[in-house]
Amino acid sequence: MPKTYLQLDQLLIYRNIIKDKLVEEVCEFLTGAQSALPFDLFYKLIQKSEQLGLTGNILKSYIIYLISLDENILSMMAEKTNGQIGASLQKAAIHDIAILRKFISHDLSFWENTDILINNYVPTNTSRKIFLEVLQPYFLYDHETYSHEQVLNKLIEHYVSYGYGELVNHTAFRWHKDKGLQGIVHCDPIRLTDLIGYDRQKNVLIKNTESFIYGKPSCNVLLAGDRGTGKSSSVKALVNHYFLNGLRLVEVAKQDLPYFHDIVKVLGNMGKKFIIFLDDLSFEEFEIEYKHLKSVMEGGIESKPNNVLIYATSNRMHLIRENWSDRNEKNGDVHYSDTVNEKLSLSDRFGITLTYVSPSQAEYLKIIEELSAKNNITIPLDILKSEALKWERAHAGRSGRTAQHFIMHILGDAR
Repeated sequence: MPKTYLQLDQLLIYRNIIKDKLVEEVCEFLTGAQSALPFDLFYKLIQKSEQLGLTGNILKSYIIYLISLDENILSMMAEKTNGQIGASLQKAAIHDIAILRKFISHDLSFWENTDILINNYVPTNTSRKIFLEVLQPYFLYDHETYSHEQVLNKLIEHYVSYGYGELVNHTAFRWHKDKGLQGIVHCDPIRLTDLIGYDRQKNVLIKNTESFIYGKPSCNVLLAGDRGTGKSSSVKALVNHYFLNGLRLVEVAKQDLPYFHDIVKVLGNMGKKFIIFLDDLSFEEFEIEYKHLKSVMEGGIESKPNNVLIYATSNRMHLIRENWSDRNEKNGDVHYSDTVNEKLSLSDRFGITLTYVSPSQAEYLKIIEELSAKNNITIPLDILKSEALKWERAHAGRSGRTAQHFIMHILGDAR
């Protein structure tokens, strides 16, 4: 059997690459020493290029892409320990890097002197993956440019910044009780600079999140208040901003709170920092899922991992529905104060509570003005503000969301 396949079979850490179906087909072609061009393989490579945004030599780019996402003991330990791996693991990794570099630079060069499309392919979606651009030179250049040790250091740096597997390509995740973490493909791209107003709340969130990222004391946060005031957008913008600092978002629905301990356990075994996002959280009297959340936040035997923080948004300050009868000593409850305390105890476990109230008319018009400037709207400001007030009265009242909808309406009309 030719040398190419035997060397790949000697991999110690990156053995998942051998199991990839496309890599198997490449190796079958190499070991068969076929002279005919494998057009079926080209067809699959072009598909990968369009799906993943791979440019240049698709085959080489695809192998490097697999390396960058591979979930193995090196990527997991590097991500979890912030790059502090042992000497023996380093030796095993360098062993694999030597095999993979030879495979990419030498064994996959058989088509380079021919005019084949896959040698210099540009996909329809030209938005490049930054991490791939950084890694490619370390595998494509000769050994005199970068040593195996330098390649390993760059890979460790990559795993520390981006993680592995789904963590590399996704900013946010949802929890599925059967499949675990599932990456959200089309995550809201909102940035911190897109958030207008509520500067005090935004600054508190930024400071608390940065403390969390850098291993300093930080608090779970409850963002409570009026609808459409930017509570959810603030949390999503934070994760987009601090992605390269290792921050990820995990959205957990209320019906999945019974699995909260399982979720926290999974996240606690990773090195990334995770914000568990509970959006639009509130409970009726008969709903008891909040008890799973309480025990994780404070008071349970098992403490919350240091790499997990909980941010929740709600239109209710106290989260659990409360009736006037709960405040009445004569409502039949012998220990009525215990009932009240139970209903208030969940919100008390958030170290920081930020209140978002609907903007005043002046604040609303200021949001309109800034959004107009950001979107290059040329309508005279006095006319724009007059129309914005009409829009607010005819729709959901004053809020950042109402202002955003009005600007989208204006932009739609302009087209």
